[in-house]
Amino acid sequence: MPIENVPESYFDNHLKSRDLFVYDFKMTDDAVKTKVNLSMHMLSFLQVGKKQVHYGGNTIAVNKHQSLLLKKGNALWTEILDQESIYYCKLFFFSESKLIQFLRKHKTRTYAPSDEPPFFIIKNDEYILAFVKTLSAIISSSTASNEEMLAVKFEEILLYLMDKYGQKFEKYLQSLIAEESSQFKTVIENYVYSNLKLEEIAFLCNMSLSTFKRHFIQEYGESPGKWLQDKRLQKAKEKLASGELKPSDIYMDYGYNNLSNFRTAFKNKFGLSPKQMKG
Repeated sequence: MPIENVPESYFDNHLKSRDLFVYDFKMTDDAVKTKVNLSMHMLSFLQVGKKQVHYGGNTIAVNKHQSLLLKKGNALWTEILDQESIYYCKLFFFSESKLIQFLRKHKTRTYAPSDEPPFFIIKNDEYILAFVKTLSAIISSSTASNEEMLAVKFEEILLYLMDKYGQKFEKYLQSLIAEESSQFKTVIENYVYSNLKLEEIAFLCNMSLSTFKRHFIQEYGESPGKWLQDKRLQKAKEKLASGELKPSDIYMDYGYNNLSNFRTAFKNKFGLSPKQMKG
């Protein structure tokens, strides 16, 4: 059975990867144990039918009276029509960076790492049903206005669920980013003093350059280019101050293609030339 890449398989040909994406999923036949590679976290608002999800040793089943927040990753999805002639759910996908941005904006408390399940069950109520209807009015396109509207709706539903479920939901949201954030920082720390370019570090993080830059700013509070340059120049300064190496020995090690560019950047930062640091 082929693996379905979600949400990529739902994108129109013109649509590129986005941080927020809404999709109306409809089906007229049962689908049993579909292999799914879920690349974004997802809110699944089931309207008609039944859904079962297998994540490793975890299994969860819901009906139209419940919704799910699912962690990205590989899973088996079973979707059943039940007593209707159609299966229908509204899916709201969101990226890691959007979640981090939300948690920082609303200054949620920090919880100790814990082994949370890869799903959170949400009991549908009048507010959630009304929220889902408002999503139907938003067309999933690349227009700036729709992206802004989705950003507002994303913040709205998470705030509501935090109010509804309290610390339990906050803890779950943090569990979604804990592993990813740790892996991201590990890559950065491994290559901070290397000569790798931003594009190459982004590739090692399995991110596009634009996504990498957004994620970096959210994690470190400034642009990756400036942050890396400052770190590398500081390390170069320490090397030169030891008196063991010359500028021509190290400039390539810290990402500079030629000695002239290294000298200029070094002097702009420290007010001294690399040669003046020696000894």
